[in-house]
Amino acid sequence: MTTNAGASADASAGASAAPITPVAPVTSVTPVLVRLKLSLLRNGLRQSAGRRAAYVASVVLVLLVAALQLLGLIALRGNAHATAVTVLLIAILALGWAVMPLFFPSGDETLDPTRLVMLPLHPRPLVRALLAASLVGIGPLFTLCLLVGSVISVAHGAAGYVTAVVAVVLALLVCVALARAVAAANIRLLSSRKGRDLAVLSGLVIAVGAQLVNFGAQRLGAAGGLSQLDPAAEVLRWVPPASAIGAVDSVSSGSYGVGVAQLLLSVAALVGLLGLWSRHLTRLMTSPDGSTLQAAEPTARERGSGASGLGRLLPPGRTGTVMERSLRYIWRDPKTKAAWVTSLAIGLIVPVFNALQGTGSIYFACFAAGMLGIQMYNQFGQDTSAFWMVAMTISTTRDAYVELRGRALALLLITLPYATLVTVLTTALLGDWPKLPEVLGLSFALLGAMLATGAWSSARFPYSIPQEGYKNVAPGQAGLAWIAIFGGMVSAALLASPVIALTIWLNVVANGDEWTWLLLPLGTGYGALITVLGLRLAAPRTARRLPEILAAVSKG
Repeated sequence: MTTNAGASADASAGASAAPITPVAPVTSVTPVLVRLKLSLLRNGLRQSAGRRAAYVASVVLVLLVAALQLLGLIALRGNAHATAVTVLLIAILALGWAVMPLFFPSGDETLDPTRLVMLPLHPRPLVRALLAASLVGIGPLFTLCLLVGSVISVAHGAAGYVTAVVAVVLALLVCVALARAVAAANIRLLSSRKGRDLAVLSGLVIAVGAQLVNFGAQRLGAAGGLSQLDPAAEVLRWVPPASAIGAVDSVSSGSYGVGVAQLLLSVAALVGLLGLWSRHLTRLMTSPDGSTLQAAEPTARERGSGASGLGRLLPPGRTGTVMERSLRYIWRDPKTKAAWVTSLAIGLIVPVFNALQGTGSIYFACFAAGMLGIQMYNQFGQDTSAFWMVAMTISTTRDAYVELRGRALALLLITLPYATLVTVLTTALLGDWPKLPEVLGLSFALLGAMLATGAWSSARFPYSIPQEGYKNVAPGQAGLAWIAIFGGMVSAALLASPVIALTIWLNVVANGDEWTWLLLPLGTGYGALITVLGLRLAAPRTARRLPEILAAVSKG
């Protein structure tokens, strides 16, 4: 018995003395990703002095604007329309957060969750970690300043200030979660060529948005002040995250039930966005890459689709081929697409916005034809080094003429209907229908002059367009670009001067309003004639300078 008991005791002691493998503590992902975000910012600034200077300048500018906005919102405290202004401001701010990932996909490396697919991470802790990392940066700081200023302008009483603290946190989290959900839902698009196209167009969106804000401010000044914002604010105060600001105003005025309901709307929006974001993260981190699926699909040639629909609608022969190639450049090449969309937008904004403001003229509609006519300049630059394939097909002046004619016809395919649309829309806004024929004739004459000078300038002053980066001119060729564009525009104005002089004479000197309709056929015919002459003059120079053109457009 004693022996057995001793043996049992020894066995128990041996078992207790056996080494126990320690369990590693579970490390939270949140501080890791926050440190990663800070490291990305720090390492990005170490790349070059120019980048550091640009970052510091942007931080100073953003902080200055945020401070001015904060002071302006605080100055609204006690104003009868303070709630309307702040609610609309936060709604616009949330819209900016929603579209920011679409136009600046490379501005934050942590916006792409596919970089983390090889790590053993679950969606829920990953969502928390990425949400915390998203709060690091200039954007959240700017948003926080606007939110603090907004709640200060509408909060009154102890209950209002307590609600304000909750509202600021909720609104900030909703904005950040909204941006993350949009980025996760569109990350396949943003990492593709189409996503890079969106990034190129971001400047245009900012310019259009600035024009809209300017127009809205002028309309407010003319319509009687901030009271015009009240109807829209009454609706938006129930839309998250603006509902959080509405909750502060409701609680401050004693409507506690309404304030709680508005806060709950923001909470529900936050929960919904986090859930949507989590589902997209799960799909991204468990589904195969779309590029491999696309590569496995049969091509259109293998399916026997034949010619594309666009090719069937264009003229046969070299003319149709050149037109199709030019149109595909416009649709597929990011730099060419950005230039075209910018011209289309500005050509519409200038005449239409001036007409809406009551300060415009129907002749501003010619701006659309001028902006689109610029696209004829440097036609060979968009080919870059691939121009050698085009040069191999040009052996005579006739070949060069057909090449230039096809590019001009592709441009006219877009420009003619668009310039007509802008002119009709401007005329409708101003109500000056009798002047429609002469403005159309003047636009067509100007367009023809720009096509003629653009063809000649493309052969005489070609320059390269870099495919990477934001620059549209290769280093050392800026002078060529200035000469080609501005010299061509002055030459186009001189070529169109007969129609311009006739328009002035009929309207000012002769008072021949009953004859101004003749400017439509005359301007159209003159524009067509000057285009043909310009193409024929540019064709021999193009055929002779093929090696020089290839060397110039291959520098990018």
